[in-house]
Amino acid sequence: MGVGMKILVTGGAGFIGSAVIRHVLQDTDCHIVNIDKLTYAATLTSLASVADYPRYRFEKADIGDGAAVARILTEHQPDAVMHLAAETHVDRSIDGPATFIATNVVGTFTLLEQVLGYWRGLPEDRRAAFRFHHVSTDEVYGSLGPNDGAFTEQTAYAPRSPYSASKAAADHLAAAWHHTYGLPVIVSNCSNNYGPYQFPEKLIPLIILKGQCGKPMPVYGTGEHRRDWLHVEDHARALYAILTKGRVGERYNVGGGNERSNIEVVRALCTILDELRPRPDGRPHAQAITFVADRPGHDLRYAIDAGKTMRELGWTPKFGFATGLADTVQWYLDHAEWWRPLIYRGDRLGLGA
Repeated sequence: MGVGMKILVTGGAGFIGSAVIRHVLQDTDCHIVNIDKLTYAATLTSLASVADYPRYRFEKADIGDGAAVARILTEHQPDAVMHLAAETHVDRSIDGPATFIATNVVGTFTLLEQVLGYWRGLPEDRRAAFRFHHVSTDEVYGSLGPNDGAFTEQTAYAPRSPYSASKAAADHLAAAWHHTYGLPVIVSNCSNNYGPYQFPEKLIPLIILKGQCGKPMPVYGTGEHRRDWLHVEDHARALYAILTKGRVGERYNVGGGNERSNIEVVRALCTILDELRPRPDGRPHAQAITFVADRPGHDLRYAIDAGKTMRELGWTPKFGFATGLADTVQWYLDHAEWWRPLIYRGDRLGLGA
């Protein structure tokens, strides 16, 4: 796997998908076909830097549309599929779980069925080299206690939100299509991502933009919930390594080794904003932190053990959290032309005038 291959990426106009596409086109000689139905959280402006590459093609399509997927597979003849298309926001899954079931479960099933038929029709050498990489989340493992060890690839599934349940179902479907039908599937599970081009409803960009706009910065509960933070560009490198070097039928965890409570992250962002974009009244940004009612079923803690991925694939994260966070704040301050059109798509963002 690797040299000059053609990769079909689902959800490539989203946050992680666009990072994968930028990495692959800029740092390898592979070709990319991007399938995305362009929901509220997706934007092709995240791919402006690579949109004119001759090795890149975009297809606006829904993975739940079997006929469209079949046509794209037949027309483009990919050597691998990286499946990132998903609804991902926990709050939205609580308010409207049906969309998450439709996309993450039924959409994944439809994609698997179409890819299986395509794969079965490939010549023997291409069939042997083909890979289906299903990209998932650490949230399928459930919630850790304060003193529990980090999630490993052997951790039992215990999803607790409609979002994580839908992703767990998709993971099981992908694994079943490998064990039952022989489709060469690899699954990866990642910790919380951050970095450029993340839709503003997520914690880090939301706090940056709230601070920039002089709005209250909402933090659930007392901010004690803990997450492991992974820079999206480190994740993109890991995903390509998993696709090209990972073992079929295996699972790989990807984490940044940066476990922090939400309030620690928000306070760190406030400190960076104090330096890079001081408030006009001279007061510290942290005075705008506002604790709000916790969301239902909020998982206390996630932590990832990425040792297997590091040992087997030679991947290590490059971004330290302090540097990555400061770079991310600077990126949002410098790229209002990217995020400003998006904030009016999010009815829950509260960033308008």
